[in-house]
Parts: sequence; structure tokens; C-alpha cells
Amino acid sequence: MLVFSEGQRAGEVLKPEDLKAGGPPVRAWPKDPKTSVVRKGSRLNEILVVKLDPAELDEDTRARAADGVVAYSVICVHTGCPITAWVKAASGDKDVFKCVCHNSEYDPRQSAQVVFGPAPRRLPALPLAAENGALTVAAAFVGKVGAQTGR
Repeated sequence: MLVFSEGQRAGEVLKPEDLKAGGPPVRAWPKDPKTSVVRKGSRLNEILVVKLDPAELDEDTRARAADGVVAYSVICVHTGCPITAWVKAASGDKDVFKCVCHNSEYDPRQSAQVVFGPAPRRLPALPLAAENGALTVAAAFVGKVGAQTGR
């Protein structure tokens, strides 16, 4: 399942109704429901969770969403900085994830593809499901988490 990673509710289970439609995103950690271990030992496990209109999601994104709720790695694939902003895209009127370090922008409605900036690829997506009122991880990340290596 997912839990809030920061703020007054840090460690509490994240439910779909905790998210405001259209954003902003919430930062979360995965938590093993059997052992109650929160997987916060590595920043590579932290994710951005945002609730969007399911009609705005492309087919691949919709397949990984739980009633419009999507999740992506919080780590920018450009140089590994954390994504910290939810802003209007450089082109268009939709809100997007933004890494303010080098200005990469990602559209969460289209599998977090790069819509602006130097990032070489989309953010890794984390497939979700909704079970017993909580958001749960449905499968492993789609894509490699972290910055591109070998540069």
C-alpha cells in the first residue's frame, strides 16, 4: 500500500479520497501491508501520486491508474534531482510535474513523457490499484528509476 511520505500525515495510509482531483500531487512511500515496513530506505522508492480525470489519460496511463490516480518516480531521469513542482506546462495549459533544477517537465496524463527540458526519457510509472479503500502497488515500476548513467 502507499503512505504519505511527508507532512502531518507522514506514514498514514494514502486513500484515493485524500487526493484533490487535478492535483497537486502527493509524495508517498510504498509500505508492505504484511510487515508494515515503509520502504523509505532509498529515495528511489519515493513516488508522486496525483488524481486526474480518467478521460484525459492516454490508454497506457489509464491501464496503470486506479480510478484516475497515477503514480510516478519522484526522481528526475535527467540528473536524479527530486521533482518538486506542479506547474502549468511551458507550452499548453495543463499542469505538469517539473524538476526545477534543470526545467524538465513531464505530462502525467501521457505516461509522464517529457514535454519540456533536457530529460532523456519519461518518468518511470508505478501501476496502482485501489483495494479496501487504500491505494496499492499493482506491479513493479515501468522503466528504470533514477538518472541516466554512463554519461
